[in-house]
Amino acid sequence: MTDHAEQIRSLLAHLSHLADEGPIDEYFEHYTADAVWEREGDAESGRAPQIFRGATEIAASAQARRDAGIAGPGTRTRHVTSCTAITLLGPDSARAESVWQFFADTTTAPRVIGMGRYTDTLVRVDGRWRVSVRSITNG
Repeated sequence: MTDHAEQIRSLLAHLSHLADEGPIDEYFEHYTADAVWEREGDAESGRAPQIFRGATEIAASAQARRDAGIAGPGTRTRHVTSCTAITLLGPDSARAESVWQFFADTTTAPRVIGMGRYTDTLVRVDGRWRVSVRSITNG
């Protein structure tokens, strides 16, 4: 499992880096074509639940967050993924659970403005691990 686990950890770290900087096309290349990205709503902030289906929709949602100044280059924000536990479900499928933190004001006085859990279902396609489902919860 070590080689697979390291590949999966590297993939998840790369997704965090690409959410903050780097080309959107590289971001969505780490998802399967039919992937699902879902995030629970947050009553405190008024954010409705979100669900995006397919790599194209997922990439468009990432671009929308950049366009709105929520995340991405120039926003002084940073995604941090840690405490990743990986379970191999078969030779080409796995599940990973990670803790995420989202920081703002990273160049002055960094502060955590969100945290929660990523639950990722991954599949290996043509020898490469990709995310097929990403579920994001808060808290």
